[in-house]
Parts: sequence; C-alpha cells; structure tokens
Amino acid sequence: MAAPASSAPAPAPAPRRPWYRQLYFWVLTAIVTGVLTGWLWPSVGTALEPVGTTFVSAIKMLIAPIVFLTVVAGIGGVDSLGRVGRVGLKSLLYFQAGTLAALLVGLLAVNVFEPGAGVHADPGALRLEGDARQYVKDGQDQDWWHFLTDIVPNSAVGAFAEGNILQVIFLSVLFGVALKAVGPVGEPLVEGIHRLSAVAFKILHYVMLAAPVGAFGAMAYTIGAYGISTLTSLGQLIGLFYGTSAFFVIVVLGAVAAALRINIFRLLRYLREEFVLVLGTSSSESALPRLMQKLEGLGIRRDIVGLTVPTGYSFNLDGSSIYLSLAAVYIAQATDTPLSIGQQLGLLAVMILTSKGSGGITGAGFIALAATLSTVGTVPAAGIMLIFGIDKFMSECRALTNLAGNSVATLVVARWENDLDTERVNKVLRARAPHPAPAADAGDQGEDRGEVPVELPSKA
Repeated sequence: MAAPASSAPAPAPAPRRPWYRQLYFWVLTAIVTGVLTGWLWPSVGTALEPVGTTFVSAIKMLIAPIVFLTVVAGIGGVDSLGRVGRVGLKSLLYFQAGTLAALLVGLLAVNVFEPGAGVHADPGALRLEGDARQYVKDGQDQDWWHFLTDIVPNSAVGAFAEGNILQVIFLSVLFGVALKAVGPVGEPLVEGIHRLSAVAFKILHYVMLAAPVGAFGAMAYTIGAYGISTLTSLGQLIGLFYGTSAFFVIVVLGAVAAALRINIFRLLRYLREEFVLVLGTSSSESALPRLMQKLEGLGIRRDIVGLTVPTGYSFNLDGSSIYLSLAAVYIAQATDTPLSIGQQLGLLAVMILTSKGSGGITGAGFIALAATLSTVGTVPAAGIMLIFGIDKFMSECRALTNLAGNSVATLVVARWENDLDTERVNKVLRARAPHPAPAADAGDQGEDRGEVPVELPSKA
C-alpha cells in the first residue's frame, strides 16, 4: 500500500535524556513509594486520597477542550466531509470486532481455568452494601441503548462541565462540519483553533509535571484502603485477568499490528510513559491527551486520531470487555450457577451492548456488569460482592489494555484510510522521537504538537 504523498521523513534519533529525568522513572518510583506507604502506614495512605484524585481531576479538566479542539481542527483540515464520515464508520466497525474478540478471549480463559470452581458461595447470603449497591441499581436502571440517547447533551456547556466524552465528540463533529461547510468564512477560526490547541497542550505539559505526585497519592490510597491482603484473597482471579489481558495485547493485538508490519513491543515501548501514568492513576483518561499526541507523532492524520481515539474510549474498551466476560462467568462458577454454552453466548451478546458508552464513568465496570447480569437474569447480580474488594486492583489492568487497544485501533483505521506510512512509523518507533503529522498541521506550532517531554528542572 502506497504511503501518503504528504509524509515527511522520520526524524533522526533524539538525544537520550538521562533515565533519572524521564517521566516514567519518576512515576514508577512514586508508585513503589505509594505501595510502601499504604502498606506500612495504612491511615496515612488513606489520607492521601485527595492527592491522587486532584491530579486525575486536573487531567480530566483538559480532556474535553483538547478533544474538542483536536476533532474540530482535524475536520477543518480535511479536503472533504465524506472522509470524516468514512473514518467514523470504519472506526466503529473495527471497535465492534475488537470488543467481540476481547469478550471471546475472556470467555475462553474463564472456562479453561475455572477460577470460581470450589468457592460454593450462597447467593442468598450475599448482601449488596455501600457503593456496590448503587452500582447494581445503576446497572438495573440502564437500558442497552442508553449510549445512543445519552450522546446528545442537554446543553453545549453541560457536555464540557460533565466531561462526557461522547457528548463532546458529538458537539465537536457538528461544529467541525459546520466550520468546513461555511468555506473561507471559517478559515480564520480553524487557524485560531490550531493556536488554542497549542496553548491547551502547553497547559497539559505543566499539569504533567505533577504526575509522580498524583501517582504516589493514588497508589498509597489504594493499598491503604484495601490492603495488600485483598490481592491474595482472590489472587487466582486477579492473576487470570492480568494474564488474559497480556495474552490479548501481545498475541491478538500483536497479530493485528504484525499485519500492519509494525512490532507491538516497539509500539508499547514508544507509549511506555502513558502506560506508566495509567498504572499509577488507574485511569486510562489520564493518558488520553498524550496518547493523541504520540499517535500524531507517528505521522497519522489529525482527523483520524481525533475521531478514533476519543470515540474508542467509549466504544473500544478491550480491557473492560475481558473483565466483563471473566467476572460474569466467575460469579456463575462461584455461586454454582450452571451456564450452558448457549447461555454464555447470550451473555456475550448482551455484553457487546452493555460495554459501550461507559468510559470515564465512576464504577463503569461494575455498572456494565450489573446491567448484563440484570438483563440476562441467569446469574445472581448480588454475586458482584464476591469481586467488589479487588475491583480497584483490576481497574489498572482494564485501563492499560484499553489504552493498548485504542492505539492499535488508530493504526488500523489509518491503514484502512490508506494513510499509514509503515516505514515512517517504524523509523519513529525505533528512534522514539515523535513528530507532528504533516497532513493537517499547516497552521500548528510544531513543537507544541509533538511529544510533550516532562523533565525535572535543570539546576543552574
């Protein structure tokens, strides 16, 4: 497949920063320190919750405007509106295939290893308490088609105030299409949006300086509140989930990347800072803006990145899909609820719908699980209490897998659009030196749209 004519030569390898000045090192150090703090001084770790939540809130504060600016700038830079619709349709088709593959992998793993066998929990003795009760209630009240109706906000301001990514995308697409349709009248606005984009990413750079502090607070709270003993009580299920997710990323996503002639391990290494950030904060949203930058740095058009990545955060949740199939069948096994192959496939069909549109919602995994169990009715919904205590430790893996899945999805859509310069991508992955995609950056500020390096200040 021919490379796009607008592709620029990949940059030469950038000078390597010392390891002690790279973001991933400091975030990893903060994670380890947070684990030790929460383990040795649980009360201190619990008290540090605001540190982690404040950092995640600061990132979420920027997500809606960055998504809006990126999508609008991407649409404003395309040569035809038909291409925008084509990219969106291809993204949704791939998302459905990815979700189905993730659900099947999880279903296969839980049936082969049977982590719930031998638990023999009595469903009648399980009582829903605290947050779990509210999550089940939300899941029971949630219709399978909710993500279709919820995409339209009550007000333009409300979509940004609530941080609902689907609603922001809806508004962004409408605004971008209208901006493109008015022709020359809208060109100054497109230029202004490019400039605002540079400012937004500069603000992101400042916020990312606090990433190690946020990761420390988040991890200290998790261990302090739930304890390391929680990890061992349901260790088999946790281990199976992490192992299944690793298999999915390395084998399934690796095969997809290999079909594009891209090495999955190089791609994961290229995104290592984003993965470490997600690991520390348990939120894939914390890495969304930087992920979009990194993918543009591979030479992918801005409209493809702007439409595929944010939409994938609601419709392409590979890690959440694996979790859903594992958790549902685990509860059935643990409560001695027999499930035939046909019933499990019925669960899978419902999960394809209930897994959509829940990105960024607190307790999204539990709400989707409760909605699935309530819809099918064959597995007791109260059984989620069996896994409620370890959900926080599984959320990291869900977020990491979601991030990997959306990265590969963007590459697939770019290839589908005949816009993936594989040779250039591989050079960038080897050099680990992101560079803005040339196709839609005519009015951009070059260095502000490339990677945002986060370094410690140099001493005078």
